[in-house]
Parts: sequence; structure tokens; C-alpha cells
Amino acid sequence: MAKRFSLSFAGSADSDLEGILAYSKEQTSPDTGRRLVEEIIAQTDRLPRYPDAGRVVPEFGLEQLHEIIYPPFRTVYRREKSFVL
Repeated sequence: MAKRFSLSFAGSADSDLEGILAYSKEQTSPDTGRRLVEEIIAQTDRLPRYPDAGRVVPEFGLEQLHEIIYPPFRTVYRREKSFVL
């Protein structure tokens, strides 16, 4: 059985997602922003089971720093011994 990691979001991630919601509400529609945020979060659902799913962030080259691309957005996360941030 694969080890499961804990997943937590940085405060800056929360504010980025809130910014997407606010921008979408102003520019398009609240539903569009909500769907977009749900899709971005869904991309992280696999991380507790597969913490190395994303690629290593190329500009840093650090083995513990990964990214998941959901155009035009990028979710950067750090893999630690038992959790993903």
C-alpha cells in the first residue's frame, strides 16, 4: 500500500485562489471563477498519494520543489518527509 502524505495549503495559496474568484466575479462571472478554482484544487487531489506527481520546478532544480501546470496557472508545492505544502 502506498504511503499517504498530509497536504496543507500556504496562506498565500488561499489568497491567490480568492484573487482568482474576485477577478472572475468582476470580469466574467462568479460561476466561471468557482469552476476554475475547483479545477485548480482538483489538480492537487492526487498529491497525498503521489507527492512526486508534478515535475521539479526547472528554474530552481530542487528535488523537493515541484509544480503542476493548469494553464495559465502553476501550482508550486514542496514535498517534505510526511507532508506536501
